[in-house]
Amino acid sequence: MKNLTSLDWVALILVIIGALNWGLVGLFNFDLVATIFGNMSALSRIIYTLVGLSSLYMLISANKLCRK
Repeated sequence: MKNLTSLDWVALILVIIGALNWGLVGLFNFDLVATIFGNMSALSRIIYTLVGLSSLYMLISANKLCRK
């Protein structure tokens, strides 16, 4: 864990936020991002996009780690 870059940490935090948000949607039908930033507002769309890009980044990073 000590070899993580700043980008790794940001991606990890965004993926955790996304996972928690999906958990809230699945369990309670409550979208925290939409509640805080507005339903499909420009800011919430940016956050959803960043979470999606972070998940792709983490997927690629995990694939590289498995090869080592």
